[in-house]
This record gives sequence, structure tokens and C-alpha cells, in this order.
Amino acid sequence: MLGIAIVGAGAIANVHADAFLKYPELCEIRAVSDLYVEKAQAMIDEKEITGAVAYTEYQDILTRDDIDAVSICLPPGAHAEIAIAALNAGKHVLIEKPMAPSLEECDRIIEAAEQAGRLVSVVAQNRYKTPHYKLKQLLESGTAGKPLHMVVNSLWWRGENYYDIWWRGKWDTEGGGAVTSHAVHHLDLMQWLIGMPKRVTAVITNVAHPNSELEDMGIAIFEYDGMIAQLTTSIAFHGEEQEIIIQTDKGRLSAPWRTAAAKALPNGFPEENVAALSELEAGYANLPDLELEGHPAQVLNFLRAINGEEPLLIDGVQGRRTMELIMAIYKSAATHQPVELPLSPSDPFYVGETMIAQMPRFFEKTHSVENFATSKITLGRDVGK
Repeated sequence: MLGIAIVGAGAIANVHADAFLKYPELCEIRAVSDLYVEKAQAMIDEKEITGAVAYTEYQDILTRDDIDAVSICLPPGAHAEIAIAALNAGKHVLIEKPMAPSLEECDRIIEAAEQAGRLVSVVAQNRYKTPHYKLKQLLESGTAGKPLHMVVNSLWWRGENYYDIWWRGKWDTEGGGAVTSHAVHHLDLMQWLIGMPKRVTAVITNVAHPNSELEDMGIAIFEYDGMIAQLTTSIAFHGEEQEIIIQTDKGRLSAPWRTAAAKALPNGFPEENVAALSELEAGYANLPDLELEGHPAQVLNFLRAINGEEPLLIDGVQGRRTMELIMAIYKSAATHQPVELPLSPSDPFYVGETMIAQMPRFFEKTHSVENFATSKITLGRDVGK
């Protein structure tokens, strides 16, 4: 039986707790910590986590021999410190996205995991959604054809008061705005589906959130050999229409699923390619749905990987790749130049302090609250549905 500790008791911690509680035969939550210890205790009480102890300091958890894994649900600026401390204490680590605010911190986490011989996984729960899983299978099998163009719409809506919580809206604590906190989901899916690009060009801005230094909107273009991908992200988009569209030499496929296929008339104009369309539709329909989705599915893989029952599917290297895309977007936006990948350790955008020094402050954060009255998370349209 694996002992689990959750560090942080905010909104996303409830999602982690619910996922771990699905597997009482594999693990039990034995500790929850938060700077506001009453929040930790409230979560324990609300979820009736028998035997769990609330802590103020995470260090007190790391001394316990009956804690095998730590789930980090804190502001991004705290991820590296706590992940490395937990790994050094011999604990496996699950980190809520984003992995860390800088590539330098990501690399230190990966190194700590290697030295400790422990697993580190970064939450990318949308890989465990049936539409995305099926797209991955269609691309890998060749059924989908050769990718030519990808459109990624990471579109969300957050009220102006979203940035009132004390740690949001500042480069040094949140690490970035819409790109880091929201598009991270779709950037992870993009690099998982089609790999890493060779060049990135981007712009960012803030149009609707004046209590934030950070961007609330951005557009990026990713150049690959033989194809182009594009991202639009926003947290000022009513309706939250999140979508991934992939055009291949065979047809169109997407999440949410919709397909089309064309062939040329003698003058080059299109008509429907019934055979290709039928092949794509059958390929998608014949793939099984996932039995588990989202956080519960990733948590189950994490637990089984700790027990040596299956390989870890999303590790620190995967989490770092997504952060490298984010850093490339920020570098391009700040310098108004295309950015070549990979970024080297000598690049100013490899280290958080030198990255932040070059980023724009769109507004000044002038007011904050310690906690919101509710920790409810609404998922809008939900990624992939």
C-alpha cells in the first residue's frame, strides 16, 4: 500500500485527491499540507480521508517513512524546490502542470529524480482523453496519412478577478499567463502528437485582465520539416471552443472528432473523396474508447509504475519539452524574432531570472487576496470533448 502526501490544498488538489481515492487497493492519502493548514484539514474532513494528517510545512511530511509519493499542487514557482526536496527524501513525485517556470528548474528536477532513483511525472491528463488517444493511434499507424498542417485552439474564459489570488498575475510566482497556465495543455498534446518543431514565432498581449503582469492572449507559429502548426490561446474567449485540427495528405481529423476528405476535379477544385473519408471514419470508429480518462487515468499509471507493473507514460522529459515550447514562445514574443530550437543552457530564456527580466509587464498587479471564497473549478467545453 503506497502512502500519498498532497502538498497544497487549493482547487486542483481536490482533483488529485479524488483521483488517488479511486484506488484504495493501491494507495492511501496519509498527509495533506498547506500554508493555510485549515484548508488542508478542511479537504481531509470533506473527503473523509481517514487517518490523514494536516500539516503547515511540507518538510514535516518528507520525514515520514510511510510516505512513498508526493503530489505537488502548488503555484508553479514552488514546484522545483518541493519536487527536488521530495526526491532527495526518497519520494516519488507527481507535479501538476506546468512542470516548473524555467528549463533550468526542469533539468534540476530530472537530475534529482535520476540521482534518487525515483519517478517524477508531470500532469498531462488530456493525453488520457479518448479523442486525443485515437488521433495518436491514427497518426502512428499511418492511417491518418502524412501531417501537413495543425491548428491548435486553446481558448478559455477567465474573469478579471481570476488574477486576484496572491500568486497569479506575476512572472515570479506564476511563471506566465495564458500560455503557461492554459495553453500548456494543448502544447503538450501538440508535441506528443507531432513532435518538437525546429522554429517558433509568436506574439503575446493582455487585453482584458488589468490586475496581471502576464499575457491573456497569444498566437504562435511552429515550423517543422514539411509542415506548419499554429496555436491561438486566450482566456478572454466566450464559449471556450478548444480544438485540435490536423490536415494530412489523406484528409482532415480533429478533436473533437470531425473528418473530411477531398480529391481534385480535372480543374483542381475539390470534390468529396468518399473512399478516403470512409477509411478515416472507420479507422477512428474501430479504435476502442479509453476505460479511464483524465487525472484518474494518469494517477493509476503513476501508481502502477511505482510498483513496477507498467512503464511511466509521462515523465519529466515529457514535461520539460512542453516548457521548452513555452519558453520559445516567450522568447520570440519578447525579442520579436523567430526562435530556433532547442534552447541551450546559455540562452537567457533557459533560466527563470533572466527570462523574467526580458518579459513585458502588461499591467501592474495592484491588489490580491489570500484565498478565494470558492475552490470550484469549471472546465468549460473540456479539452477534447
